[in-house]
Amino acid sequence: MNATQWAGIIHPAIAIIFVFPLIGIVVNFAWQTRQRRLQIAPQGGKSKIPPVVGREHVSIGRWLAGAVVGVWFLGTGYAITTKGFIQGNLLETYRSQAIFILLMGVATIASFALLYRARERLWRTIFAVLSSGGLLILSFTDKLGIIDKSLIFRRDNQWYFSHFYYGTIATILMIISLAIIQEIYQDRSNRWRNLHIILNCIALLLFVGQGITGARDLFEIGLYASP
Repeated sequence: MNATQWAGIIHPAIAIIFVFPLIGIVVNFAWQTRQRRLQIAPQGGKSKIPPVVGREHVSIGRWLAGAVVGVWFLGTGYAITTKGFIQGNLLETYRSQAIFILLMGVATIASFALLYRARERLWRTIFAVLSSGGLLILSFTDKLGIIDKSLIFRRDNQWYFSHFYYGTIATILMIISLAIIQEIYQDRSNRWRNLHIILNCIALLLFVGQGITGARDLFEIGLYASP
């Protein structure tokens, strides 16, 4: 294997080593938090589950959101760098578009970092929209007319079973979950909490699909790259 091929396995390696264990931890804390709330809700009694599980769920969940976005950038950045900047010579053939793509990547990362620091709902909404929009722009540069070829192995003809589409949707769901944390604790009607549960159950199913489609795509991309 050459250096480019080794770089290609960084994305799946970090996903397996860090992201999927975090998913298991977050799901475990989420289940305990839910069970504790159900136990104390009827009569205002006590639960054997310690109250710290809620704080741990939020804390690890914030780490998970950052890890998912980071892994998305590793995978997408690798594809854009190798297929676009190295093999496609974007800086020579599409200089202005290449600079735009680089600036868009920096702006998206900055928006996501600012989302962690934002406290007011307006700013959290703005940074969540900018982060999600940046991911989509980087994903579909060819569809948006920025360049005339796809830089990412998207499998558009099988979007319903695509590693890329599953990952991008799950990443945006993580951004939304991060943005609505404060609403969950301030809303006594539990509408935000229920929305959080629904979105993250969908994300969990997408993560399961990621494990299947990721293994398939690694094999298929390797076949395409073989002489």
